[in-house]
Amino acid sequence: MCREPRARRSPEHGHRLPATLVGCLTLILALSIVVRESRPSVRALGLLALLAIVLQGILGGVTVLYKLPLAVSVAHACLGQTFFCLTVALALLTGAQWHAPAPAASSALPAVAATTTALIFGQILLGALVRHTGAGLAIPDFPLAFGRVVPPLVSPYITVHFAHRIGALVVAASVMATAAVAGRCHRGDGRLGRPALLALALLVLQITLGGVTVWNRRAVLATTTHLVVGAALLATSLTLTLRASRLIGWRGLARAPAGLGRHALL
Repeated sequence: MCREPRARRSPEHGHRLPATLVGCLTLILALSIVVRESRPSVRALGLLALLAIVLQGILGGVTVLYKLPLAVSVAHACLGQTFFCLTVALALLTGAQWHAPAPAASSALPAVAATTTALIFGQILLGALVRHTGAGLAIPDFPLAFGRVVPPLVSPYITVHFAHRIGALVVAASVMATAAVAGRCHRGDGRLGRPALLALALLVLQITLGGVTVWNRRAVLATTTHLVVGAALLATSLTLTLRASRLIGWRGLARAPAGLGRHALL
């Protein structure tokens, strides 16, 4: 029987061991939340996180058994980000600062931040598609594309890669708009200002890493760091969205009476 080379097995085995640990910790977390948490929505999130990690393990197995099928591999990557978002939400919702917070000024920040979070998740989906189709170097230069602003879209790999770059511009504009709203309407409120500024810093770093990944021909360190910073940007935007929803509600969008919507979540 032909055995898999040790160089390939080691990273894969190293991925499975932390995955097993995360699964065990998620089971403990879900049981703890079900036993101790009185809010039905938080208990539901805890059980949803447990379901997500079980499905993630199943998708991981299918990915290996069927030799990295594109749809399953992309779903595996996106479900991982979804699980990450669930754990971030649980950390916020069960934290001491979530209960009885001082309200913030009314603004459209919850809606703007939620839109940014959705766009970042969509960009991560595009990134997974680029990675698993092998389109990471379909456009070999940066910031231009084959020396042009718009490349010739002569293959699906170039199209997917260029869509990822366009998505980066859309996300950049949305992150900057979110930071502008937070800075203009909530100046001095660190609960909202800090994550908005952190998102801006992560955005700059992420775009830089995207360029470095292309310039270094998808070097492992640059590519991996690019993935990690993308997840950090998603978590930061989600944190800002949840905090804004808790502190402001949706009054800025719906123009509800003052005080309405501050406790809309949970």
